Amino acid sequence: MSRCTVTVCRGSFCREPDRIAEIPGVRTSSCLDACSQATVVVVQPSAAGRRAGGRPVWLGLVNDEFVADDIAAWVRAGGPGVAEPPAVLDLYVVTRPAS
Repeated sequence: MSRCTVTVCRGSFCREPDRIAEIPGVRTSSCLDACSQATVVVVQPSAAGRRAGGRPVWLGLVNDEFVADDIAAWVRAGGPGVAEPPAVLDLYVVTRPAS
């Protein structure tokens, strides 16, 4: 069973909250080019989530353990395309920077 992938920015503007690493499937990036929204987290859907129409969700200003806990709970429930995110995450959604 595939899971969502969570990418956490570790660039110079993104802090490293201790609890972010506890999100299942987490990986890091040296920069996600959204420095004004530090700390940035991107939740990629699993294969099942993609089949159900899920798309990557970009979250910014993820700087406390409570938000990390909400993200972790959503990922454990299946993430984009599989489970509805906690309503509080609407406050953290950011637009992916243009390439």
